[in-house]
Amino acid sequence: MRWSGVALFIITYGLISARRLQWLRFDRPAGALVGAVAFVVFGILTPRQALDSVDGATLLLLFGVMGMGAFLSVHGFFDRAEEGLVRLARTPPRLLGLIVWTAGPLSALITNDAVCILGAPLVVRIIQKHRLTPLPFLLALATASNTGSVATLVGNPQNMLCGLLGGLTYRHHVLLMAPVAAAGLLINHGILRWLFRKTLPKEPFAKSETRSEGSWHSHVTLGVIAATTVVYTLGGDLAWTATAGFAVLMLIHRTDTQHLWKRIDWSLLLFFASLFVVVEGLNRSGAPAWFFQQYPLGGRQEGMLEWFRLSAIFLVGSNIVSNVPFILVIREAMGSLANPIMGWELLAMASTFAGNLTLLGSVANIIVAEASRDIGGIGFWQYLRVGFPLTLLSTLVGTVWMALIGPGW
Repeated sequence: MRWSGVALFIITYGLISARRLQWLRFDRPAGALVGAVAFVVFGILTPRQALDSVDGATLLLLFGVMGMGAFLSVHGFFDRAEEGLVRLARTPPRLLGLIVWTAGPLSALITNDAVCILGAPLVVRIIQKHRLTPLPFLLALATASNTGSVATLVGNPQNMLCGLLGGLTYRHHVLLMAPVAAAGLLINHGILRWLFRKTLPKEPFAKSETRSEGSWHSHVTLGVIAATTVVYTLGGDLAWTATAGFAVLMLIHRTDTQHLWKRIDWSLLLFFASLFVVVEGLNRSGAPAWFFQQYPLGGRQEGMLEWFRLSAIFLVGSNIVSNVPFILVIREAMGSLANPIMGWELLAMASTFAGNLTLLGSVANIIVAEASRDIGGIGFWQYLRVGFPLTLLSTLVGTVWMALIGPGW
């Protein structure tokens, strides 16, 4: 085992986490990039090995999905959604539910991070305009975006990784996970409604006299997103289908692409590219192989206990190392499972719900917290009060569902 590789991984993970704890001025992508460079500089990886470790399909898939989401933002879809939500909700408690049941399904189509990037300013404006208590609505956006994203292989970065690395099919995943997503959103809504039952005013919103007209651009964009979903379901390549959808929208709308590029999270792409290099360096150190040789992932238990054991490992590991690095570290060991395909499905589910445990568990959570600083933001313990029961209950329900249906799937 090369301990220098292990040490570099620990230091890199510290740099990635430091931005969260405000110890340094590095953000997550900068910390990952410094770590990736260090693995090459110190000879753990050759330059060629580092480049070969970057999974281009994952980066292309993220790019394509974010690009399609950018068109919704450019053409005012989320501005009209603000008016529509308030008009349809009529009261704050119903608005809370609408945010949950809008953010969740939308995340399954354009990723949880994109929904929070584009939707957080909308929710903040509603809170300010109607003088609402911010916390329940901010938590609804963040947690529901995570919860609903479990439904598809393009719903969040960790699902994309599980789909590409585990050879999962879009149709199989949706059929298996859509009921889990629906149950998770029910739990999500119920917990928020119960915990904030005394702080949500019952008075209806003041009626707005202005109404924005719908845009044909947004309708076309939603149509293309729906078409890519059909192609995914029929077995089309995830990465190239998403990117083709983005390209088609550029040809149809002929929008100045400068307006699109600034709405794509390039730092997220940099983060993933660097993280692939960092985790490859850890793998070549021999530490993961040694660990799983001592503690095999495939257990000797059978039935429900084995599902719960694996689910607990995935949930805890995703919160210790963060979900995306954990998936990259554990990928070689997944082959030791009796049913690797269902193991990857369980990993996708548990690592997604793990993002709801703490404020630091998901990039989507951080996006909402940062976007709402002017109205108080979200505190760590405030988030944990909702995230802890939500993560445990949704993971429990998802694990039971997979244990019951998985063997005959």
